[in-house]
Amino acid sequence: MARILYFDCFSGASGDMLLGSLLDAGLPLDALRDALGSLAVEHLAISASRVVKHGIAATGFTVQEVAAAGGPESRSHQHRHVPQILKHIEASRLSVTAKARAAQMIRRLAEVEAAIHQMPVERVHLHEVGALDSIADIVGAAFAFDWFGADEVVVSPVNVGSGTVTCAHGTLPVPAPATAALLSGVPVYSDGPPVEMTTPTGALVLTAYATRFGPMPPMTIERIGYGAGQRDLPGRANVLRVLVGESVPTGAGAVPTGHRDQAQHERVLVLQAEIDDMPAQFFGALMDRLLEAGALDVFFTPAQMKKNRPGTLATVIAAPERREALTSLIFRETTTLGVRYHEMFRACLPREVRTVATPLGPARVKVGLAGGEVVNAMPEYDDVVRLAAAHALPVKQVHALILRALNDETAR
Repeated sequence: MARILYFDCFSGASGDMLLGSLLDAGLPLDALRDALGSLAVEHLAISASRVVKHGIAATGFTVQEVAAAGGPESRSHQHRHVPQILKHIEASRLSVTAKARAAQMIRRLAEVEAAIHQMPVERVHLHEVGALDSIADIVGAAFAFDWFGADEVVVSPVNVGSGTVTCAHGTLPVPAPATAALLSGVPVYSDGPPVEMTTPTGALVLTAYATRFGPMPPMTIERIGYGAGQRDLPGRANVLRVLVGESVPTGAGAVPTGHRDQAQHERVLVLQAEIDDMPAQFFGALMDRLLEAGALDVFFTPAQMKKNRPGTLATVIAAPERREALTSLIFRETTTLGVRYHEMFRACLPREVRTVATPLGPARVKVGLAGGEVVNAMPEYDDVVRLAAAHALPVKQVHALILRALNDETAR
């Protein structure tokens, strides 16, 4: 069984709501305080308190920067640049994994801001997100997710709110440009009063850790946490809910089909390299090694290069955390001098492998399901070739025969 965190974003999400919900679900405040204190930045005052939002008891998480004179300055907005933030993260006592994820989130935020403002990443000024409270939210989230050690992080469609928000750049529409960019490819909606419900920090953390977006998965709930937002919204509990538990086996009869046969949304990394000066036979070994190194898919596309040279576009799809390892492998195994990468979301149908009986013998078929129905089916190539060779038949004829056998079984 897999450990699952499910975030219910019916009132959006912010950095403090995320940490509040995880504290409410069992994250020790002293451990979080120690982790954030190890950043060795200005004196931090970390606190958590119980509040009630429209009848729901929740945990409010607060970061304050203690002034030199000894008094707290709530929600500080001193701006810090990316290299400075990364230096503090590297010097902290977070685990290697948490450091890497925190640094990855800071870099991703900088890249988004750079694209919005049309400037080089090294010149990006992070404004509110460079303030100490937001840095603490990002680094604290990296520590918290590492502490829970979840195998899956599933996130509901995200309520972004509506109206306008005032920030360093003036009055902007909701979702703010950075929030909208960070939520690209994510199912979102707008409901409730005209306020900002999801902040850039909330969007950043959710998309960094979500393995997929959608309805609550089949799970046994062990703990529930509510993180309080700062606003009191009319007619709505301004909280983020997290459900902590274990996955439920999806074997025959375990879970109703309608709950498991829905497309799953997950974030993936896409790496690409154009190659025009490598022997063709090397590509086979490259694909094998990329798949062995954790790539989810690898494919090659003919491309017309500079000076009209024929070349090949190598595309690799993988989990985001495999970026460094796969990029290094591409440089080692090919002649390319550059690798492009970006992250996106993909929707995947639930799938299973079925064995069907045919006049030629048993054969495996991979099927994709939607609403309990088989919408896609592909016989396993190895079985097709094996049966075709054993009976001296064309491969295409055996392929068609296996699909007919599947259709006959499904119709019964």
